[in-house]
Amino acid sequence: MTNTLERIERQLSTSMPPFEWELRKPLIEKILRLKEEKNVVVLAHNYQVPEIFYGIADVTGDSLALARESVHRQDADAILFCGVHFMAETAKLFNPNKPVLIADMQAGCSLAESITGADVRALKAKHPGAPVVTYVNSSAEVKAESDICCTSGNALAVVESLNADKVIFLPDGFLATYVARQTDVEIISWEGTCVVHEEFTTEQVDAYRAQYPGLKVLAHPECHPDVQSAADLVGSTAQMSTYVAEQAPGAQIALITECSMSDNLAVVHPHVELVRPCSMCPHMKKITLEKIIECLETFQPQIEIPEEIAFRAKRAVERMLEVTAPKRVVALPVAQPA
Repeated sequence: MTNTLERIERQLSTSMPPFEWELRKPLIEKILRLKEEKNVVVLAHNYQVPEIFYGIADVTGDSLALARESVHRQDADAILFCGVHFMAETAKLFNPNKPVLIADMQAGCSLAESITGADVRALKAKHPGAPVVTYVNSSAEVKAESDICCTSGNALAVVESLNADKVIFLPDGFLATYVARQTDVEIISWEGTCVVHEEFTTEQVDAYRAQYPGLKVLAHPECHPDVQSAADLVGSTAQMSTYVAEQAPGAQIALITECSMSDNLAVVHPHVELVRPCSMCPHMKKITLEKIIECLETFQPQIEIPEEIAFRAKRAVERMLEVTAPKRVVALPVAQPA
């Protein structure tokens, strides 16, 4: 345990002053002991704070990576998901007989909350025959009404895999525009937005470029289309990570996404200067070390999904996972509007 804590301290030293480490160290130590005693695997999304991302997680990544990983972690007796509710639901779909824990059941998502199963059924009635592609940032109920799911990293590949003239794409309207710019498939969208990414503006991008000549701007496709157009590259958090890792020392990069993404990349890529526009996810930040300890001690709260919803939702996610991914993931250039 001592060696593990020393390694974590070294990793966090670039983002956490010593006095903060001394406050968090006993919490991290307790979590590491509890998860070992109870054989719990901890999955953490890229938007978790560094002390969770590097301090206690067994597996880290974006929504797609964590969805895949939840399928394969059959060695654990339980899964603790450090992310938001829909992510933990996805893990539960593939582990119906295993406890799937989340430290705060109120860690939601504005996109997931923007649409219901009834809304999807109404859209299908209005556009009969159009397959429904649903972003994983959605509830199990909505996934269950869908033909296939997608993430921000594979949305275009999923849409084009259907060989359809038009698709219903839910619930992120900005991600739908991102896909529509790169395909001839007609995209019927829903106007949901992410509370984090809708905050970014082109004026912010322009101001950072003026301050940092030569700055490369990477935007998440949940951003407004105008922000996407102002960026050098648009991609998922995994694609952003790949791009940053490949840059030469001294490169200056701004990540137009949730704050903790830059914090976590700065730990492992100190050779890159990460300019840090910040829009914080209030839902991700509901997950804290203190709540994780209580969750591991009580094994509550647990994710539960009605069986008939779970069966159909799992099928939609499985179809996504079957879509062939490129061998090497790279961020896609923005398709500039004419």
